[in-house]
Amino acid sequence: MIGVPRRIPTDRSLQARMLLTMLLLGAVYGVFLGILWNLGASVVLMLILAGLMVLFQFWFSDRMVLTLMRAKVVTPEEAPKLHAMIDRLSAAAGIPKPRVAVSEMPVPNAFATGRNQRQAAVCVTAGLLNVLNERELEGVLAHEISHIRTRDVQVMTYASFFAVVASTLMTLFFWMGLFGGFGGRRGNAGMAMLVALLVTLVVWLISQILIAALSRYREFSADRGAAFLTGRPQDLASALQRIDGAVRRIPKDDLRRVESMSAFFVMPAVADGFASLFATHPNTERRIAQLRELEREVALG
Repeated sequence: MIGVPRRIPTDRSLQARMLLTMLLLGAVYGVFLGILWNLGASVVLMLILAGLMVLFQFWFSDRMVLTLMRAKVVTPEEAPKLHAMIDRLSAAAGIPKPRVAVSEMPVPNAFATGRNQRQAAVCVTAGLLNVLNERELEGVLAHEISHIRTRDVQVMTYASFFAVVASTLMTLFFWMGLFGGFGGRRGNAGMAMLVALLVTLVVWLISQILIAALSRYREFSADRGAAFLTGRPQDLASALQRIDGAVRRIPKDDLRRVESMSAFFVMPAVADGFASLFATHPNTERRIAQLRELEREVALG
């Protein structure tokens, strides 16, 4: 169990990256909307529709994710060890205690969700509880508590707004193309539609690359936060190794059921070989190497 609670160093680099990502996404979409306006598109209705979708997703994200993962919020009586760990970790991190949930999924993993620190929840799967020992489990929970503390879950939700907008516009432009395009203030409607589709695709790709880059760094940051929170980076390193090995043995059908949640998991639930630009998590070996390097720093701290 945790000894004396440790102060987690503030990750200024994470804060800067979150701000920079939002600024870059905003700039990309400013140019994007200007191009669409010049092509004759009426984007107001599209933005309202996309905005409502993201607002709904953000406001109900915790309930939607827990339902998707077939997770149940458990009481201290139902899961005393989990609650005891979360009690200590959240107190040490200086955040309100999140709700504790357990998913019946066999895929070994964990995640944090919630639109703010007071509405947060930490969920572990039955598969994770079967794979890890108590010290390793505490390391994983500390990783999720670190995500809540830095508020990067909310930032990722905001950032995903831009990708949702581009995805929504691509779908709408496709259907508009079937029924005559923009109706066109200027130029050929068919050509305007083709340009709009290509521009939207480029913007979607840029959004995905920026969001993935932020996601990879936030995983490194949460690993670091967990190392200082528990004072035992080696336990999280051991947990990552165990989870990585266990995920490789999970049937592909089970992995596909949770693939949409992969970006929020402590470890990705997708097959290896995905393009590194779009990967949501750093390579497991790199994460373990960082944790081993942190052992000396944590000991001295």
